[in-house]
Amino acid sequence: MRHDGLNRELLSRYAPRPGRKPLLPALGDRQQLALLCRVLSREGYNDHIAGHITLRLDDGSYLANPWELTWSELTASDILRLDAQGQVIEGEWNITPAIRLHMDVHEKRHDVRVVIHNHPEWSSVWSATGKVPPVYDQTSALVDTDPVVYDEYRGTVEQRELGNAVASALGQSKWALLANHGALVVGESIRQAHLRAITLEWRCRLAWRVQALGGGTPLSDAVIQATGARTDLSGFPFLWEAMCREEIRRDPGVLE
Repeated sequence: MRHDGLNRELLSRYAPRPGRKPLLPALGDRQQLALLCRVLSREGYNDHIAGHITLRLDDGSYLANPWELTWSELTASDILRLDAQGQVIEGEWNITPAIRLHMDVHEKRHDVRVVIHNHPEWSSVWSATGKVPPVYDQTSALVDTDPVVYDEYRGTVEQRELGNAVASALGQSKWALLANHGALVVGESIRQAHLRAITLEWRCRLAWRVQALGGGTPLSDAVIQATGARTDLSGFPFLWEAMCREEIRRDPGVLE
């Protein structure tokens, strides 16, 4: 895919010199998904046992985090494998009933491999207002578009009708704020989805703080486009690796 090709090119061009240690050990899909859960939990995607991430595999099945465990405690061996209907076909835990939302998004968006849903603190603040947070700094501009605001809360998304409505509201967007609910983020890869998820929460947090002080001057649309189109496309080389290394240092057991 285009994004993966650009990522490989940048990683190759700017990788550490020969003789230095690898940025990360070779990781399997389950290990990467467990790391994504852990890393995002530290970024604010930590509403107790709420939230779910799916990763579509090449064979048409999906990996997902289990319902019973927080994102901050699970390991690679806890990750479930699901069929196309969202039923568990491998794993020792249960999957959330709200997995239907993910299946609906994956069905509508064949470009998407990763779907993230949670109730992060600052994204949830803005979702409760039904407003889009302005971009006040460079880090908030690492993704070049505004999130969609799905402005109707009709309950949780276990029912097919409700999950489908949210997936339709997302459309071709990269992310969405779900009114009175939380955030929905998608990506072509784990690297890209990670960048989008942390950028959304950073943007929401900073915008709230700036406006609490009386407001500021948002970046221009041209600056946002120039910054975000480049970094979102590449997934910001080396950022994903750096966050994973931090998590592995804290708890090497995440890879087990």
